[in-house]
Amino acid sequence: MQIILLERVAKLGQMGDVVTVKDGFARNYLLPQGKALRANKANLARFESDRAQLEARNLELRKEAEAVAEKLEGQSFVVIRQAGDTGQLYGSVATRDICEVVSAGGFTIERRQVLLDRPIKALGVHGVKLGLHPEVEVGVDINVARSEEEAKRQARGEDVTQFRDDEDDLEDDAIAPEEVFEEHAMSTDENAEEDAPADAAEQPEADDQPKEA
Repeated sequence: MQIILLERVAKLGQMGDVVTVKDGFARNYLLPQGKALRANKANLARFESDRAQLEARNLELRKEAEAVAEKLEGQSFVVIRQAGDTGQLYGSVATRDICEVVSAGGFTIERRQVLLDRPIKALGVHGVKLGLHPEVEVGVDINVARSEEEAKRQARGEDVTQFRDDEDDLEDDAIAPEEVFEEHAMSTDENAEEDAPADAAEQPEADDQPKEA
C-alpha cells in the first residue's frame, strides 16, 4: 500500500514522503495512529493544503518533547521483581511495566513510546530508549532488582546475583598456602615434643638401682 507520511517515521521517511508499506502495517498502525494517509489524489491535495499547519504543529510538539527529554535524560527508575539466585526473573519487564514506572515518576508517556526490542528478563540496570517524538529520543535506566536495597547496590555498580556472592564467599574462606605450611610446621613441632623422652631428672639414676645381696 502507498501512503503519505504525516510525520517522520523511523526507517520509512519524513513528513510528506510517499512510501510503500505492507497493508497490515498501514491498516493496523500507521493509519489508526494518524501517522499517514492513503496515497491518492484527494489525500495528496489535502496534505498540501494542510502542510504548513502540520509542520507548525510538529515543531510545537518537538519543542515540548525536547523540554521533557532534558528532564528525563539519565533518570533511573526502579522495578521490583522476584528472581532466582542467578538473576533470572520469574517473568519479565515489558513496555507496559516501563511505561507505568516512568509515569509514576512524574512523566507522562505512552506504551508505544517505550522503544524496547525484547522484554527484560534479568536483574540489573538496563538502558532503555523512549521515543517522546518522532525526532526526539531519550535514554533512561531501568533498575530491575528484588528489593529497594538491591536496587541501591546495583546503582553503585554491584553485582547482586548469587553466583557472584558464592565466588566472594569462596575467596573469603580461602586459606593462603603459607598459612597451611605454618600450621603444618607447628603441628610437627608439637608432636615432636609429645614424643620426646621424659626429662633426665625424672629418670632413675644408675646408683639408685637395687644391688644384689
